[in-house]
Amino acid sequence: MNKQGNKGKGKLAGKDKGKPGQGRFAGKNSPSKKQSSKKKTASDTSTGIRLNKYIANSGICSRREADMYIATGQVVVNGKVINEMGFKVQPGDEVKFDGRKISPEPNTFVLLNKPKGVATTTSESKGLTVMDIISSATNAKVKPFGRLGRNATGLLLFTNDDVFRQKFSKKGIVRLFHIELNKNLKAADLQKISEGLKIDGKEVQVEEVSYVNNAPKREVGLKIKHTGNSIIRTIFDHLGYDVVKVDCVTLGPLTKKDLPRGRYRILTDQEISLFSML
Repeated sequence: MNKQGNKGKGKLAGKDKGKPGQGRFAGKNSPSKKQSSKKKTASDTSTGIRLNKYIANSGICSRREADMYIATGQVVVNGKVINEMGFKVQPGDEVKFDGRKISPEPNTFVLLNKPKGVATTTSESKGLTVMDIISSATNAKVKPFGRLGRNATGLLLFTNDDVFRQKFSKKGIVRLFHIELNKNLKAADLQKISEGLKIDGKEVQVEEVSYVNNAPKREVGLKIKHTGNSIIRTIFDHLGYDVVKVDCVTLGPLTKKDLPRGRYRILTDQEISLFSML
């Protein structure tokens, strides 16, 4: 975890820069003998990306291995098994490999140590956003996973891996927050949070809560599995406290070590694999 954010380089998504499609012959004009002898198929168009390259760019295997999988009928495009070598995938086509939808760009994960005053959004109308900060990290179409408020700081994860998103949107990822309140947190309230609260008819459970060592009692460490951080303010508002600062210190197996505020980096395969243990 010693690589700095401005050195992180994501894998580039593959692009086929073929010439625009020529279309079919029309009217009374007839193709030459050479042209008419060439069999037309859906994959003869010069647009799109070759299926083996599409699969290879998704990070599943090499192009040569992809040819083997195509030949054995393990690749489906728009619901139809494709075993034609040279078939080209068009924009908007749905490609499935071994029953799973794939994307032509490899799964990419970017970790940002978010600074204060930056919005967690993909909208371009919200001023400075986290997308602006990581814009040069990768060409992959990553989006924030989870949220941090504009004035919150700390770890924020970005990915284009839909399987990861679906899995952890349901079960959540444990995050440790360093929270500063406007006044000391009473021991009785600390106990209430630890045991679980009922707010607006809903049970709110945390993984762990404690005072921060060697710090005033208004500073609290809170572990929680929610993907957003509005729940933090909800908890303390319910108990009569104002939240002054929120900093995400850890996110699942990841920490802020060697990642200064405002910097980002691409996760390694080893780090990504740690999430499979959660």
